[in-house]
Amino acid sequence: MDPDRPDPDSLDFWSFIALANRRLSREFGFRHQLATEVLLTLNRASTVVTYDLEAAVHRPRGRSWAAFRVLFVVWLAGPLEPSAAARLAGMSRAAVSNLAKTLVADGLLARSPGERDGRSVRLSLTEAGQREMLEVFETQNEREAGWVEVLTEDEQRALVLLLGKLISARAGFATRR
Repeated sequence: MDPDRPDPDSLDFWSFIALANRRLSREFGFRHQLATEVLLTLNRASTVVTYDLEAAVHRPRGRSWAAFRVLFVVWLAGPLEPSAAARLAGMSRAAVSNLAKTLVADGLLARSPGERDGRSVRLSLTEAGQREMLEVFETQNEREAGWVEVLTEDEQRALVLLLGKLISARAGFATRR
């Protein structure tokens, strides 16, 4: 069997990465295999952790990961405009607006007139939203700790530093948000 064309059913994530590196280099002449490996691995890690948190913590409560992100930033940053919530949650303004409608209807968020003009609004947590976030985050935080316990505290800090460097460096070239 050709090592550059293994049976797709025999591949796992890491053997796929090795295959991708070989084929991208040999067949297509791409030079930056390590960059591809770093970003594929980063994306996979993010996807796996996000899926786990959503499936284990948020879906059983009838919430999505996106809804949690909105509630989380409003909970910790305090009342804020949807555009600020979107920026802090890493979401579009439209996504926050759509989620806010559901969260208001569910009694977790409140909308009040903004301070800038008559059209702006501010989102804040209701008492029910405060209670839910305390309960949900306790469960999530324990799950987060379980994910990172394979790393020492120094490794955790190094990972945060490296990811921060990666995110901050994107200002050096045109990126889409």
